[in-house]
Amino acid sequence: MRKAEIKIQNITAGWLTRDEKGYRFEYDPVYLSCKNPEPVSLTLPLQAEPFTGKVLFPFFDGLIPEGWLLEIAEKNWKLNPRDRMGLLMACCKDCIGVVSVNPVMLEDEP
Repeated sequence: MRKAEIKIQNITAGWLTRDEKGYRFEYDPVYLSCKNPEPVSLTLPLQAEPFTGKVLFPFFDGLIPEGWLLEIAEKNWKLNPRDRMGLLMACCKDCIGVVSVNPVMLEDEP
């Protein structure tokens, strides 16, 4: 399993995970209880129930660079262009806008 912390303006908004079943995005309960929380995107409205899907949610996929910048990232970090979660976690720590993606090391990872 792979996991990323999703932040809005440096505040943990939720968690994105990928496993053999697919993708899952879940808002953090503390974030949901904050005064005036904002959704990560219009396609991922605020809710306690997780979002699930077989492919990476379009909002997160749209954060991944394209063109020459993607080619540089793939070559420098030896990333598979079809590994969307890997690209997201490697390239989107400092995105344009208020959302950032921060990889979480799990205990069973090297």
